[in-house]
Amino acid sequence: METIKGYVEHIIFRNPDNGYTVFEMICEGEELVCVGIFSMINEGENIKATGNYTEHPTYGTQFAVSELEECEPEDEISMERYLGSGAIKGVGLALAARIVRRFKKDTFRIIEEEPERLAEVKGISERKAMEISDQVAEKRDLRQGMIFLQKYGISLNLAIKIYNTYQQDIYRVIQENPYQLADDIQGVGFKIADEIAAKAGIRRDSDFRIKSGILYGLLQGASEGHTYLPKEELTVKTAGLLGIDDSLIEKHYMDLAIDKKIMIKGDHIYGASYYYMESAIAGMLWNLDIKYDLPEDMIEQKIRRIEQQSGMESDEMQMTAVKEAVKNGFLIITGGPGTGKTTTINILIRYFEAEGLDICLGAPTGRAAKRMSEATGYEARTIHRMLELNGGMEGNAGFSRNADYPLEADAVIIDEVSMVDVNLMYALLKAIAPGTRLILVGDVDQLPSVGPGSILKDMIDAKTFPVVALKKIFRQAAKSDIIQNAHKINAGETVVLDNKSMDFFFLKRYDADKIINVVIQLIVQKLPKFVDASPFDIQVLTPMKKGLLGVERLNEVLQQYLNPGSKDKKEREHGGRIFREGDKVMQTKNNYQLEWENRSSYGFVTERGLGIFNGDMGIIREINEYAEMMTVEFDEGRMVEYSLKNLEELELAYAITIHKSQGSEYPAVVIPLLNGPQMLMNRNLLYTAVTRAKKCVTIVGDEKTFYSMVQNTRQQKRYTGLAGEIQKIGCLDTDRKENRDIGKYI
Repeated sequence: METIKGYVEHIIFRNPDNGYTVFEMICEGEELVCVGIFSMINEGENIKATGNYTEHPTYGTQFAVSELEECEPEDEISMERYLGSGAIKGVGLALAARIVRRFKKDTFRIIEEEPERLAEVKGISERKAMEISDQVAEKRDLRQGMIFLQKYGISLNLAIKIYNTYQQDIYRVIQENPYQLADDIQGVGFKIADEIAAKAGIRRDSDFRIKSGILYGLLQGASEGHTYLPKEELTVKTAGLLGIDDSLIEKHYMDLAIDKKIMIKGDHIYGASYYYMESAIAGMLWNLDIKYDLPEDMIEQKIRRIEQQSGMESDEMQMTAVKEAVKNGFLIITGGPGTGKTTTINILIRYFEAEGLDICLGAPTGRAAKRMSEATGYEARTIHRMLELNGGMEGNAGFSRNADYPLEADAVIIDEVSMVDVNLMYALLKAIAPGTRLILVGDVDQLPSVGPGSILKDMIDAKTFPVVALKKIFRQAAKSDIIQNAHKINAGETVVLDNKSMDFFFLKRYDADKIINVVIQLIVQKLPKFVDASPFDIQVLTPMKKGLLGVERLNEVLQQYLNPGSKDKKEREHGGRIFREGDKVMQTKNNYQLEWENRSSYGFVTERGLGIFNGDMGIIREINEYAEMMTVEFDEGRMVEYSLKNLEELELAYAITIHKSQGSEYPAVVIPLLNGPQMLMNRNLLYTAVTRAKKCVTIVGDEKTFYSMVQNTRQQKRYTGLAGEIQKIGCLDTDRKENRDIGKYI
């Protein structure tokens, strides 16, 4: 190891993600290229570097720095060089020279201890003098903070976030309670905070650690769909996570409840926000459930008139659904594919329109909203756009539409409600004023929402509000084996796999590589002509993310065949994945701050908005290496620019998990099936996958796996409390129960 001293002449390259830097250093009058990972470094700084000389095959001699220390400028030339380097905003070379000429070797002492004296220099006001002093102090404090945080293995980007949050308080926070980071800083979870705490010497059984571990256990539960966890399960989960005895956990529950971070309801432990949201949702649904005393024969006459004018026909249950929607402030309509949900919605729209009501149509995703618009001929928007999203971090999004500024509608119809989680339902109901009719439509047998809660199922299970279940498969839909087999799967009946169908095929293969070869042939050669669609419109749906037939492996292979590399396509590697112009990609988390814009054919911006959400799919249109940006076009022509340094929220989407396909419909789906965990490979998952296809389903794999999934009704239980909250309000409020058919399920 050698130690050298000098100053930074020029920064050649810097990776802001990890701090890797290449710079020219002037050492004893000679130029030397140095490389290393540094938290902060600026041109003009005097440094002391420790490391070794290395020989690069292309760039020659370099000095690989292992330790770097900033030195105070020792002579007037060094002081002038640092101040004039651009590190201090508003100070150029000429002004730096005047400052040093005036104060000589005393320059930095004056800046730090008597900054008002800088005003003695021509061109510096008293205000500017204080700004220069503040900047010098800030840079010194920031650099010291970065060095301090690096000792705990914190990445550069995260260290800057932490410093900006706490400033000089970082030392107290890190040394006393690093778990505070998980509460205060986006991107810092329990695991990162726990690693820092271990390096800071925090005891494994400290109160801070245990409380943070409990909250992290609840957060993990929410990621699995739960709004609460049973106390015993949470205790065991937290103890295992922290590596401590169960007996040390329980005494901290009451402290967290007093701090209003959790709610304890009997044996159920809630993250406080989920308890309040479920409770509020229950109350708001009751407020909407108003009875309208209207003659039934009059309603039926109006429906018949609409049918004559439009050519639509309704069966008995569809007629009942429309009547119930007219007579009730709140109604749930549920049913599987081909049971007439769309026809029912269309009759409802025309009924309300004839009554002069303002109608608002919505769905959880862009694709579902687009399908609703095409099926009804009326504009449908995503719930986020309907509520006028105005930004905010994940889970804390702000909507312009709320209780103070509700939706301007007399009737709100929401489709694909099985996808709606507790956060979105809470936001939606806040924006619907009592007296507005709310009709929720969905298939209760689909997979539940990706986010926490089991909203549609809980509302039905409460047996409190009117629910109409559509069960009859209509004649046109009955011709489709996709729909017939979907209903057989849902009922646990035998599906014949003889390939005599025109839209449902099963190709038997028992080896993962052979299955992948068949999938490629189907997408590239056979299915595009069969369903009159491009290979990009055909979607591969798989149960798992990892494994031989998981999303990650399938996407690598499919990318090679559907969008191979070429000199005409720019590409970027990030996190072990290649992103290439023309790639099909998916957003993997809700980002309420991402801006999108629609553009005219001439490139002019016609509309702007906020928010790209988990499951949104798009195409990479451009990778601009000069601007370090990647442009992705999502549904409805929404163009979004991503920094090439921040692509963690995107993944390839030639293959996606069945869970991520909710609410979407594709011309054809291809489903590779081999084996997997029993809890995952169940009827619910298979039913959801099959119902995503419009024209053709092709399953490639082992028929034994298919039949076992049809019979497997096991699925992970979701701990949710909405049904109980709805029933509790009904029991407490007897006035609301008057003239009400409790538990009406038609």
